[in-house]
Amino acid sequence: MKSFTDKVAVITGAGSGIGRALAIELAGRGARLALSDVDALRAAETVALCASAAGKADAKAYELDVADRDAVLAHAEEVAADFGGANLVVNNAGVALGATVEEMTWNDYDWLMGINLGGVVNGTKAFLPQVIASGDGHIVNVSSVFGFIGVPTQSAYNAAKFAVRGFTEALRQEMLIARYPVAVSCVHPGGIKTNIARDARGGAEQDLDKAADGFEKIARTTPERAAQTIARGIERGTPRILIGADAYVIDAIPRVLGSFYQRPLALLGRLGMRRVQK
Repeated sequence: MKSFTDKVAVITGAGSGIGRALAIELAGRGARLALSDVDALRAAETVALCASAAGKADAKAYELDVADRDAVLAHAEEVAADFGGANLVVNNAGVALGATVEEMTWNDYDWLMGINLGGVVNGTKAFLPQVIASGDGHIVNVSSVFGFIGVPTQSAYNAAKFAVRGFTEALRQEMLIARYPVAVSCVHPGGIKTNIARDARGGAEQDLDKAADGFEKIARTTPERAAQTIARGIERGTPRILIGADAYVIDAIPRVLGSFYQRPLALLGRLGMRRVQK
């Protein structure tokens, strides 16, 4: 996709963070935008910000729970009716859960998997016919650097993000085999200055606050910079889009160390838990 002008872009989780920043970035590049979020007010705010940033924007807000398959299928029909079909779909909506396997509840696990993995599968399946029919399509699924390495207290998040990576890489190969005019990218953000850690579930409230404070200290990349990187990756048809210097470092760790990275990471995790307990 060499140009975003008049292309219809569907972005989930567009009410904040990377989703909002990407919507504003694409509005400035002339895209038409179908912006959804579980919080309808946030989605509407993003539409207003797009109009302010671009001077004028063809954008519409939708309330959407990406874990609800029927709702996502209905959303695809809405977009087809409102915009004539999608060229670009960015499955961005995501949540966080901080808890050990022993501690986390089944409900929290199902909640995270339904959004972080189910939302990607639902969005891809629902919109793929439109993207193929567009003749110049692109599917972008947001994984994480936690799709490269396992991290203590992040087993559910790891499970979803590893799965998003595998799902997306398989989809890309299928599009190549079928010779469909569809590019496929998997995005792996490092530490991005968003509210995902602040809104996480799991553990005691004070522990989550301390973990969020620690995340915010190491998160170096702004959502705006992330959006620029994603837009550039879409233009180039990049299969794997890494965001932030930390993403490149973390991507290299298992390549260099293999499974040996797990012991030093476990030690760091033990030290981190002691600090939180203090």
